[in-house]
Amino acid sequence: MKIAVLGYSGSGKSTLAAELGAQLGCPVLHLDTLQFLPGWVERDREEARALAADFLDRERAWVIDGNYTGFHQARRLAEAERIILLDFPRRVCLPRVVRRYLRNRGRSRESMAPGCVEKLDWAFLRWVLWEGRTPDVRRHYREIAAQYPEKTAVLRSPRQVQALLAALDKTKDL
Repeated sequence: MKIAVLGYSGSGKSTLAAELGAQLGCPVLHLDTLQFLPGWVERDREEARALAADFLDRERAWVIDGNYTGFHQARRLAEAERIILLDFPRRVCLPRVVRRYLRNRGRSRESMAPGCVEKLDWAFLRWVLWEGRTPDVRRHYREIAAQYPEKTAVLRSPRQVQALLAALDKTKDL
C-alpha cells in the first residue's frame, strides 16, 4: 500500500505515518529528513528531490509524510492508494507543538534529520498559527481532496485519526 500523509504542522503527520508504517509493515519516509541536514541546515533542493525520487522508484509500498510540493508531491499523490489529509484547527495543533517540544527538548525526533534538535521559536509558532495556513495552502488542500476524492480522507480531529487506526487494526485495509 502507498499512503501520503499531509496536513498542518502539529497535526500529527509524522506520528500517524510511523503508526501506519508499523501496522502495514512498509517503509516510512518523513520528508523533513530530506529537507534538513544536521543543525537545521537546508539540504540542496535538487539533492533532496533526487532522494525523494529514489525512494519512490525503489519502494513498492510506502508511507510518506510531509507537504513539500517540490519533493514530487504530484507523483506521490498520483501513486498513493490513500491520501490522508490532517485538517486540524490551530487550537489542536498549537498545544501539540508545545507538548512535542517539551517531550523532545534537547534531542532529535526520529522523524527529523539527525542533528536537528527539537526547537520552538517565534518563527515556527508563526508558521503553525498563520504562515502555514494561508488561503493558498488551504486552497491547495481542497484541490487535492477534489482531485482525488475516491482516495482522500480528510480528518479534522484526533478522534477521527484514532477511528482510522482502529479500523486499520481490524482490517489492515484503509
